[in-house]
Amino acid sequence: MTILALGINHNTAPVELRERVAFAPEQMVNALGQLLKSAELHDVVILSTCNRTEIYCSGNQANTEVVLSWLCGYHKVDKHQLSEYIYQHHDLDACKHIMRVACGLDSLVLGEPQILGQIKQAFSLAKNSGAISSLFERLFQHSFSVAKQVRTDTDIGANAVSVAYAAVNLAKHIFGKLNHAKVLLVGAGETIELVARHLVDQGVEQITVANRTLARAESLAGQFNGGVISLAQVPSQLVYADIVISSTASTLPIIGKGVVEEALKKRRYSPIFLVDLAVPRDIEGQVGEIEDAYLYTVDDLQMIVGDNIATRHQAAKEAETIVEQQANDFSAFLQSLNAVDMIKQYRDQCQKIKDELLAKAKSQIASGKAPEKVMEEFANKLTNRLMHSPTQSLSSAARAGELEQLHLIKNVLGIE
Repeated sequence: MTILALGINHNTAPVELRERVAFAPEQMVNALGQLLKSAELHDVVILSTCNRTEIYCSGNQANTEVVLSWLCGYHKVDKHQLSEYIYQHHDLDACKHIMRVACGLDSLVLGEPQILGQIKQAFSLAKNSGAISSLFERLFQHSFSVAKQVRTDTDIGANAVSVAYAAVNLAKHIFGKLNHAKVLLVGAGETIELVARHLVDQGVEQITVANRTLARAESLAGQFNGGVISLAQVPSQLVYADIVISSTASTLPIIGKGVVEEALKKRRYSPIFLVDLAVPRDIEGQVGEIEDAYLYTVDDLQMIVGDNIATRHQAAKEAETIVEQQANDFSAFLQSLNAVDMIKQYRDQCQKIKDELLAKAKSQIASGKAPEKVMEEFANKLTNRLMHSPTQSLSSAARAGELEQLHLIKNVLGIE
């Protein structure tokens, strides 16, 4: 049995190529069935995200060329072109790779937790599609346990490593639970969208988006039932905001010291937490001088992120040690399965020889042949048949001068 992990990711291939071999959710069931049948495999799991497309499979001969040819044919991609970007891992290395992916050790953002959910979903879909045997059931459940152990025993996911998440994490430290916080997001670009997703994940329910282009603000706010205002309305809306996070392309500050002072006065000096992720800055630096205004800039957050990345890299070293040990443990389990299979095959083979000779002996006795002679013949034939293969192996090793092989056979046969 061979285990294969084959794919491309953000480290090996440009996004243009990754897009071409990505699987849409509605394609998955059909793709799993096709690959399982065309490559004569026992197991197939397909993981497809924005950063990677990987195929995990097992079979008597999980052939890389066959799987690669199928992938290229399915997506109509030139095989020679894709081959330059493909990586492959077999058996122990394949198991180790799957575990590293589940732990976030192979992610664009080291230690990010989303990949574990994505690989669990891919496994569940494959299982429901009948593409999973007991081998992959064991492998993937083991991988999920390894990911949990890494999360528990290391700091791989303990700290923010993006300014968007760092901003939300900082707000959480200041306010505790965020489910009652009122948030004003200024801007509607990718950074603010990421901030919004992190806020929703933390339970925030009241979000207002301010943007120069209202259509873009409405598109973003519509994803989480948020409100929309124009940039001109920001000064009047500050009074309602507990948290303000801004990231626009404006060349001049949008929020000044006087505006914040006025808002605080109307709020009866209930604090406002402000984060300026823009360069040039959206919020005047003097806002940080106001007693009840807590202002953090992108530089402040970058320092936090830098320290956290260093912490994650240290945690990653500890996680790699865990993965290495767990992969070796799983490999030992696979080897034990091979031994169990061989023992069963050997016992079945011996049983078949015994049953064949015993049936013949019984027939001879029933036909009137002397039982003593039949028993003697049965014993001789059974002994000779069972001795035949070991004797051939001993003779072959002796003729070739393979002393190590001779010693091994001697131990197996229990020869003192």
